[in-house]
Amino acid sequence: MIARILAFAAVAAMALAPAPAMAWGSFGHRTTAKIALANITPATKREIDRLIALEPTLGTPGCRLRNLEEASVWADCVRRDRLRWGYTASWHYRTAPICQDFNARSRCSGGACVTGQIDRAAAILGDKTIPDARRLEALAFLVHFVGDVHMPLHSGDNDDRGGNGRTVDYGIVPELNLHWIWDGPLAERAITSAQPALIRRYSAAERTELAGGTTDDWGRESWQLARDLIYPAAYDGDVCGRELPERTAFTQEDIEAQIGASQRRITQAGLRMARLLDEALS
Repeated sequence: MIARILAFAAVAAMALAPAPAMAWGSFGHRTTAKIALANITPATKREIDRLIALEPTLGTPGCRLRNLEEASVWADCVRRDRLRWGYTASWHYRTAPICQDFNARSRCSGGACVTGQIDRAAAILGDKTIPDARRLEALAFLVHFVGDVHMPLHSGDNDDRGGNGRTVDYGIVPELNLHWIWDGPLAERAITSAQPALIRRYSAAERTELAGGTTDDWGRESWQLARDLIYPAAYDGDVCGRELPERTAFTQEDIEAQIGASQRRITQAGLRMARLLDEALS
């Protein structure tokens, strides 16, 4: 009983803290960066280090960028400065209704969405005619947005801002929202419980299986997980064509059923990030 009370208090304290406006939360994003670092070439690592040495040119002393882990959360940090970076808010997602057919070209006017910005950042990072300070900025956007697109609720929603408008109990922890559950506690449980650990050097066969596809493919995969796994788990079946209750719950069985999908998405994000970095920098 005491252990249950302590566990509840710890998770509740996390839930009551201001929810970060980021996919995977800081722990998840940093994990994707660590996976990428374990799987890039030495030449890519040297070029990343050279660019990161230019951090002072960005003029963001409140949002440090001293390594790839910090780069993975820099885009969320700087957008709090609405005067300079507020225009980047729409770059973090491209949600599509789960009860309609997926359209890879919708909801991305002028490339102002997560898939459009991954492609843009990768092109800038790989162009050596562009000043290095701008390439460093592109590096930071790239590693963050690759994480974002792999979080299913940055691609699929049900008229609820990617689950932000849905109240869901997480086991014994009451009244979180669906998006934050996948950002925070579920992702953290997936990472810490993985066997073998997610942060490691993957084999060539594993990279072939997990690191392929285009940005549109990655968005579609996330949308499908939202449609086929996350919303049905929260609402006990297909959510389309019916009114949903104001509050629902993930049982322990529901949570455990989603852990494998979360582990796979975080792994894919890290390995796909490594692939893009190698292509741009090696």
